[in-house]
Amino acid sequence: MFRDAERFTAHRPTQRKAAPAYQRESGSLAGSVYTALVHKARIVMPTLSENLILNRCPHCSVANPNLRRQYHLETNNHAANMRRFWGVYVCGTCGGVVTAWSIQQNQEVIEHFPISASVDEDIPERPKTFLKQAQESLHAPSGAVLLAASAVDAMLKQRGYAQGSLYARIEKAANDHVLTSEMASWAHAVRLDANDQRHADEAATLPSGEDAKRVLEFALALGEYLFVLPKRIERGIKGGGKGG
Repeated sequence: MFRDAERFTAHRPTQRKAAPAYQRESGSLAGSVYTALVHKARIVMPTLSENLILNRCPHCSVANPNLRRQYHLETNNHAANMRRFWGVYVCGTCGGVVTAWSIQQNQEVIEHFPISASVDEDIPERPKTFLKQAQESLHAPSGAVLLAASAVDAMLKQRGYAQGSLYARIEKAANDHVLTSEMASWAHAVRLDANDQRHADEAATLPSGEDAKRVLEFALALGEYLFVLPKRIERGIKGGGKGG
């Protein structure tokens, strides 16, 4: 009897769940994009609704931003196989605009723009932590400037420049051609900006959000130059060697 039950189970037609909307749209390019961007990466995305739920605003990095929809529209491509529904959202803190699209209203968002900046995993842990905290503090520019400067400091220490003042270490790195003269000048500017905030210099102007972004951009670029690019080159050489 058990063998008969096993045979019945083995030959029983499989009950399939209804395919999601993106798969039901035959020949839909939007469906292909959905599969590539969401299912492959297994990303949990917000829905295209009145409020866009993101962890942080891509502009000011405030946590749990109030991103309320101001406009919505529908677009398609010339072949009529890329139908998309868009929402245009505004951050209640900084006023920055975020756009997002989905294949239907009130469905999972496929992409949103701009995308929040990320810190490359090839940057060592300590400077990487300072960079992430600086990104998350852009809505508080003075704090972001201090954290970005701490990241620059930590990067130089990772490269062996740990003795003396930050000024002296920047100069030594430039003399050793670890930094270009232009990068050293920019690093000094970051150092001075941070000093103004650290010592609460009354004569100094408080940094704006754009000032904080500028300082953070340099710190991220320095991380790319000192750590990320060398690692990529190293991996490329190893990969080339295997192919040869």
